[in-house]
Amino acid sequence: MGVDYGRKRRAGLLVRAGLPQALLLLVLLGLATSALAAPKIESWVTSKGAKVLFVQADTLPMLDVRVVFDAGSARDGEVPGLATFTNAMLTEGAGDWDADALAERVEDRGIRLGAGSARDMAWVSLRTLSEPATRAVAIDTLAKVLAAPRFDADAIERIRQQMLIGLRQVKQSPSSIASRRFYRTLYADHPYAHPSEGNEESVAKIDEGLLRAYHRKHYVAANAVIAMVGAVDRGTAEQIAEQVTAQMQRGRHVPSLPEVPEVQGGELRQSFPSSQTHIYVGQSGMARHDPDYFALYVGNHVLGGSSLVSILGEEVRNKRGLSYSVYSYFSPMRAQGPFVMVAQTKNSQADEALEVMRDTLQAFIENGPSEEQLEASKRNIIGGFPLKIANNGSIVEYIAMIGFYDLPLDWLDTLTDKVAAVDVEDVRDAFRRRIDPAGTIAVVVGGAAD
Repeated sequence: MGVDYGRKRRAGLLVRAGLPQALLLLVLLGLATSALAAPKIESWVTSKGAKVLFVQADTLPMLDVRVVFDAGSARDGEVPGLATFTNAMLTEGAGDWDADALAERVEDRGIRLGAGSARDMAWVSLRTLSEPATRAVAIDTLAKVLAAPRFDADAIERIRQQMLIGLRQVKQSPSSIASRRFYRTLYADHPYAHPSEGNEESVAKIDEGLLRAYHRKHYVAANAVIAMVGAVDRGTAEQIAEQVTAQMQRGRHVPSLPEVPEVQGGELRQSFPSSQTHIYVGQSGMARHDPDYFALYVGNHVLGGSSLVSILGEEVRNKRGLSYSVYSYFSPMRAQGPFVMVAQTKNSQADEALEVMRDTLQAFIENGPSEEQLEASKRNIIGGFPLKIANNGSIVEYIAMIGFYDLPLDWLDTLTDKVAAVDVEDVRDAFRRRIDPAGTIAVVVGGAAD
């Protein structure tokens, strides 16, 4: 944290000194790079076919491990919610330990064990002291959790009830309803269309057989990426990776996802008894390996990615007071993730807010950002980069993402250079080719409180 405060202080002095924008950006790039260099990533493949990415970090006596599988909800098949349900069961008992015994085993040693899933991926994470005795227990536990979850009947019912409660809460949230309907409309029959948490009908019918079959197919070594950051050397890291995968089946990587369908633009409205109307506007955006990735990413930071100081924030909130919260984002995934603009507004102002959002997007595509706006966004992105890799937990998430999406190992090293290289014409060209205001889908939920 001290490093970052120092960087901010120096940057502020440079701004007041009146340095030219281009020169200031180069200086900030140098400060970001020198303040916290991107970690050196080493990579190899285990004997069972799991990809490993490793960063040695000896500052703290800790080890972070994140094992990622191509086992997100895009792999649910005909049972929405199955991927999420299976992933949640991994930490509910494994091997000889039921849920309580497993919890005691890790908590007594200060080990942190977690799991999660999204549309593309599912993961299990571990944080432990790097000293050999505790580390050995932690890695043994992780290996069992990944390869031999118990799927006890009482644990299955506990997770089912948790998921059903969450689904009932979704029905009370206009924002969640709007998001779900946006995805369902945008992706049609694509695996991204259904929500990761499934629906009440599908969750109710998931049983031990479905859970075991999903685990047997997806939680295999060839479908896994192991990310490690911590105070161990390369040789020890190789031993850990072999131990983590030793009890897994080799298996195979799941097939590629289908292409995202082309969906015509339109407007969908759903009445909901709330004082706020929730608006989602967007279309297909980009995948992780998109050649326009940095132009779209930096451009969106100007348009709506930097919250209140963005163009959307200025036009919708500051000038007209139509919404306290308005923003936009790209969500790059294996297949094309969405580009979305989101706002919440008073019911009586919903039509005006939607019109301003669309007009703002149209004007941005036609004109692009100004030089001043673009340089300010690039400074913000580059200046904030050191904080994003300031601790082992952040780094392990980044390198897991790099391994999962098969990005170059120098992706973190080159990120700030690629951001700095984006110019106004790059943004204008990418948005004109990729984003069609007339083809966007608008989902508006609310308006019935009165």
